Amino acid sequence: MINVEAKHSFPVTVGDAFAYITNTQNWSEYWPGFVRIGGPERVSWGTPGDTVTIVIKLFGREVELEMKLEEFQQDSLVRYTSHQRGLPSARHERRFATAPSGFDYTLSVSFEPRAGPTGIFDRVVVKRAVASALHKTIENLERVFDQRLRG
Repeated sequence: MINVEAKHSFPVTVGDAFAYITNTQNWSEYWPGFVRIGGPERVSWGTPGDTVTIVIKLFGREVELEMKLEEFQQDSLVRYTSHQRGLPSARHERRFATAPSGFDYTLSVSFEPRAGPTGIFDRVVVKRAVASALHKTIENLERVFDQRLRG
């Protein structure tokens, strides 16, 4: 199992951050490579069992990520799985914790490399792409929260 993790502290309240990050209408502002939400305009993302399909640009092409929410603890934890064609399925976790200067955000993605030659691709290329996406997410959220603080 490969696990990729990134952590960062932000100068906003955990409640404000959680509300912003889990609101599907905001995903285009911070999600790396975000193209669109597939399917209906109104989607639900707050109750275990909710599903959302998003389209992202990955490796130079549009890829559909089918996501299923497994756990949603207000201001604390979001856990979901994703399935995408041509890549290993993944388990995602977003942890939110109150901190003296705002909140601490931990993003993690775990996946099992596939067998055979594609497993090498997963261990090297996919792992790097996931790490890059997590760090880009943090950069994008820094920009968003900085703009919000400036008003």
